[in-house]
Amino acid sequence: MEFEKDYIKAENKKLIEIRDEFFAILDDNLPKDSKGNFDFDNNPTLDAKVVYENLFKLDYQARKLRALLGQTYELHKD
Repeated sequence: MEFEKDYIKAENKKLIEIRDEFFAILDDNLPKDSKGNFDFDNNPTLDAKVVYENLFKLDYQARKLRALLGQTYELHKD
């Protein structure tokens, strides 16, 4: 089964948007050290439910895109 290029591009765009949303949550809720890296040493508090919900969306979209690409380019055949 081959999918339209525009459909795959749209699904890839969704993946990027969801990834950006996920990292925005981290950016908004985690302090950064002097190098601009997340500072986990200062015991940051994150809402686990929000993190999980967004990680789940990211994972779902990645798996969806992986399946589309696998079907389109026959990556699952050995």
